[in-house]
Amino acid sequence: MDAIRVAPGIAIDDRAVVERFVRASGPGGQNVNKVATAVELRVDLRQLALAEDVKTRLRKLAGRRMTEADVLVVEAREHRTQAQNREAARARLEDLVRRALRPPRSRRKTRPSAASKERRLQQKQQHAAKKQTRRRPVDGT
Repeated sequence: MDAIRVAPGIAIDDRAVVERFVRASGPGGQNVNKVATAVELRVDLRQLALAEDVKTRLRKLAGRRMTEADVLVVEAREHRTQAQNREAARARLEDLVRRALRPPRSRRKTRPSAASKERRLQQKQQHAAKKQTRRRPVDGT
């Protein structure tokens, strides 16, 4: 594998991805204690050929998976084999980058309809009336 294809014309070079295999917990019997099946992918964002706005969105999407050194860490440990976990981690990385490539939709300003304003005012009046009945009666003497 020489690159992770993310979108047409966009790929992550394998040299930018550092793979580390560690022991995983979970199913696998004694194998779990002997074989490092879980995978940890580390991608330095400074080495990626992505636009700065895409990198910013990627940082936001990654959340706690980003280190202070601007390295994205993706883990996979749900499968029993190293190869399956490796593919799962790469798929997660692809998905994250794909989602970061899509710019967020801009918010269109909207105004409340006349009917919704009227409903809100009616609810306020009903609420006020309910509170009014709970007050202590005024002594008129």
